[in-house]
Amino acid sequence: MTPTLATPGETTAARSGRFSFSLRDAGTLIGLVVIMAVFAALVPGFLSERNLINILQQSSINACLALGMTLVIISGGIDLSVGPTAAVSAVITATLLLAGTPVPLAILAGLGIGVLCGFINGVLVAYVGLQPFIVTLGTLSTYRALALIYTGGNPVLGIPPGFRALFNGTLFGVPTPILIVAVIAFAAWVLLTKTPIGEYLLAVGGNEEAAYVAGVPIARTKITAYVISGGLAALASLILIGRLGAAEPILGNLWELDAIAAAAIGGASLMGGKGSIVGTILGAIILGAMRNGLTLMNVQAFYQLLATGLIILVAMMIDRATRGRE
Repeated sequence: MTPTLATPGETTAARSGRFSFSLRDAGTLIGLVVIMAVFAALVPGFLSERNLINILQQSSINACLALGMTLVIISGGIDLSVGPTAAVSAVITATLLLAGTPVPLAILAGLGIGVLCGFINGVLVAYVGLQPFIVTLGTLSTYRALALIYTGGNPVLGIPPGFRALFNGTLFGVPTPILIVAVIAFAAWVLLTKTPIGEYLLAVGGNEEAAYVAGVPIARTKITAYVISGGLAALASLILIGRLGAAEPILGNLWELDAIAAAAIGGASLMGGKGSIVGTILGAIILGAMRNGLTLMNVQAFYQLLATGLIILVAMMIDRATRGRE
């Protein structure tokens, strides 16, 4: 029997997460429109169909990561290990493919590794009682080391064409990664807004003590969030190695920064209990559009990193200023 969550376990911020398009999402959309308009004025051809598809395709990996990160943040946690999780999944999938493993089985193995990494994170947070930041900081180093040890520090080259066609092809003229992320985003939206698990995530992140009193399975809810995050990190790595044709143990460096940035821009509160799937997708596209525009303007990469950091700070200030007003 599903427990009924009522106040104070169900906060105003949590209830706002049920709507498909909130006021905060509208603000994020306006921000995207402004950024697109600025780069359209500065960069000829920025709004061309080819470049817009390129932006969406480039944003797909971060969007995939950020969707999982959003669920973790809503539950009151954080996952700093998404990049190394992706690296472990990528190198194991690649070696299985080179060993002749059928593509579907190799994909399932790669996703399974991501799920396992997320499960370990969740167990350490939910049952051992360690802080999410400390846990995932530790597993960030651990998973990265495992990827390096597994490959001897060398890239795995020669990904089979059949696998690459699956993750780097097109369907009805639309790149496969965009379609994959669209399906994942819809599934995440349904999970968060239409299922008990979504209520549990919002309740645990909003007020864990009240959620416990209401009968919410706290540990299971937290583990679920980390498992999804790990699985989506693995999926992001499969998209990338399909595009590149190789898997490197250093893959996914600083991916956690991009994922947190997209979630924060989209309205996820790092205090927990608040987040939006629509906002996260818009946040990922904002980052993708910004980097695409800066690259076309020949702005050096370290300035792009600076811009990402500043955007996170601005998003946090906006969240602090608007907290409790929706």
